[in-house]
Amino acid sequence: MNLRRPGATAQRVLGQLRNDPRTIALLLVVPSALMGLLAWIVSEEDFDQYGPPLLGIFPLIVMFLVTSVATLRERSSGTLERLLTMPISKADFVFGYAVAFGAFAIVQALVVSGLSFGIFDLDVRGSGWLLVLVAVVDALLGTGMGLFVSAFAATEFQAVQFMPAFILPQLLLCGIITPRDELPTALQWVSDVLPMSYAVDATQQVMISATATAEFWRSIAVVAGFMVLALSGGAATLRRRTT
Repeated sequence: MNLRRPGATAQRVLGQLRNDPRTIALLLVVPSALMGLLAWIVSEEDFDQYGPPLLGIFPLIVMFLVTSVATLRERSSGTLERLLTMPISKADFVFGYAVAFGAFAIVQALVVSGLSFGIFDLDVRGSGWLLVLVAVVDALLGTGMGLFVSAFAATEFQAVQFMPAFILPQLLLCGIITPRDELPTALQWVSDVLPMSYAVDATQQVMISATATAEFWRSIAVVAGFMVLALSGGAATLRRRTT
């Protein structure tokens, strides 16, 4: 892969995002506002319990939504078809998008985490930077998933409709509502193959351990593996145009 080609794609996408204040607000303001709302409506003890997992989940959801819609818009407008007539591969396009949205994911994670640990007074036993790492990896996973599912949508509305199908089951089975080991056996099996389960496992390790445990790094590695699979799937299924 020629790194100049995905670099040019990333630069173009970043330029578009800088000129789109609504998308920037969705990427940066909405997750921060949701964390602030959670801190406002629950007790301090409950916020310390539910805040860390949601700190990683909110970026995943937002990046999934923004990436799926943005990629579909590129295809439906004909931009992708014009780009692919040039010496640029689908992998270059997907990797460039991942780099661009990954940069925003890092900024998003820093902003949301800074507010959570500062103004909202989130407290965990482990390092706050480990939660930032989880948030960044989750946001990249959301980017990969968004690129992947956009290939199966014909309109932006359909792209949004994929969010309940891909995200809500994971929210129910990832261990936030009910611990995974208390789920029925069949649902435990399903939970074991969902990436959000391992994102929540990683945040829970930060909550209970003062140091990064082997289980924490294993969960991060699993989420990163899902991210690579999603990006690879996005490159394989990317279509030139919407039919």
